[in-house]
Amino acid sequence: MSGPSFFQTHMGQRFYEGTMPALVRELKRLNDNMERLVAVAERFAGQPPSSSAGVATPPPGDSEGK
Repeated sequence: MSGPSFFQTHMGQRFYEGTMPALVRELKRLNDNMERLVAVAERFAGQPPSSSAGVATPPPGDSEGK
């Protein structure tokens, strides 16, 4: 196949400079929310929280401004 590589095209540059960082940010956000959800579920189940470091549970009624 001739022509420029994907990363050399305008679409490739947008993908690597915009789309990929956005995906990584959303995956991090998803992981943070999942950790909080597990901590809350463990609290409701009456189990001690897992040994996950840095899991911060929100105060009751906090919906992160959404």
